[in-house]
Amino acid sequence: MTFRAVVQRTGISIVRRIAVLLGCVLVVSGCGGGAHLFAVQAVAARVPSLAPFFDEKQGLGQDAEVRSMPVRGSLQQGDTPGLYGGTKKPTVCDVAKLKRFLTDPANHPKAVAWSGVLGITTDQIPAYLDRLTPVLLRHDTLVQNHDYKKGKATPYNSLLQAGIAILVDAQGEPAAKCSCGNPLRPFKGDASRISVKFADGNEKWSGYHASSAVAVRPAPRGMEGLALVDVDDPDTGITRPVGTTGKHDTTFDTRRQHAVPDLAGMTFGAARRQLVSRGLAVGYGGSALPSDDAQVTATDPPAGTELRFGEYVLLSVAGGTSGGDTSAPPGPTSSGPTLAPPTSTAPPSTSPPAPPTSSSPPSSPTSEPPSDPPPSSSSPTTGSPSVVSDSPPPSAPVTSSAPVTASASMTTGTPTATTVTAPTTET
Repeated sequence: MTFRAVVQRTGISIVRRIAVLLGCVLVVSGCGGGAHLFAVQAVAARVPSLAPFFDEKQGLGQDAEVRSMPVRGSLQQGDTPGLYGGTKKPTVCDVAKLKRFLTDPANHPKAVAWSGVLGITTDQIPAYLDRLTPVLLRHDTLVQNHDYKKGKATPYNSLLQAGIAILVDAQGEPAAKCSCGNPLRPFKGDASRISVKFADGNEKWSGYHASSAVAVRPAPRGMEGLALVDVDDPDTGITRPVGTTGKHDTTFDTRRQHAVPDLAGMTFGAARRQLVSRGLAVGYGGSALPSDDAQVTATDPPAGTELRFGEYVLLSVAGGTSGGDTSAPPGPTSSGPTLAPPTSTAPPSTSPPAPPTSSSPPSSPTSEPPSDPPPSSSSPTTGSPSVVSDSPPPSAPVTSSAPVTASASMTTGTPTATTVTAPTTET
């Protein structure tokens, strides 16, 4: 009797263990319910790429030490106030050196691969580079990166650590990594479902957290300038005209307070524009962006609260896609990554500038400056110089890119150029 009882108890124990194991298997597999994680390679600041387009020993760009900032929404548009940082140091990115490298006949194979990723032809590279602006990441940022292997651009998902220097286009979208010249395109996976691999010298950095990763989508309108936060002095903002490297920067006080407007009853798109015009960032819950026509029901903090430049206002919405999960975020409206031969798409710099309009956020210039053109207003001012956006690059819609902070909502329809202003004082 004793032996039989022991056998029965043992049998029950084994059955329970099997049940637990089966349950674990079902959880890991997600029962087919979308538990897929997107594999991402970590890229730490100041760590050389294994297969770069450009020899990093040549000093093309230099990363900085920047603590990653928290975000309110895993998708952010390129004109989000405070999304990017800047510095007064001139060594962040040598755009002229990259241009010389890519236009050198000896590097033609690399130029073909590089331009193909960005959807332009090799003869459009100089004008395209003239429209890019160097910035420093203030967030751990998801991108589609590209190594140069066997004469081709090889794409892979990567998470760039805050502090890495990159070039962005007139819509605030990452275009190239400064230190190695590798072309960058928007991350195509779900930013809320990533599995990051730390390898090849890219050790897990201090402060890393998967929930703080952000993917950038193009701003709805082309920007005249970018409103940055000085990474060495966060109380100072930098307005950098698009296509310049810092020689024509002006500054503004990021401590200046901006009241949260009453947004209840407005559409998400309209509310976003209001916040961006005041230099406030847009936050939202869930892994999917609310649609532009979703109705705002509340804000956190409430209307009337005073916030400094770049601080988030969380919008609660009803309708649209708020809080919904998608297997992948919406694709970029700009030219997507491609490994095919370069297309004949014209570079952003060939777009004619649109007439200026008046508006009121901290802003960024987007007319079509050559490499480092003089800003529209060069005299010191204590007010807010207006910034006009020009027409969008050939492959992407124009987006306003000043210290405007839209979260990552995509606009529908044909965007129109607008002007934004930022509280700035020239250095």
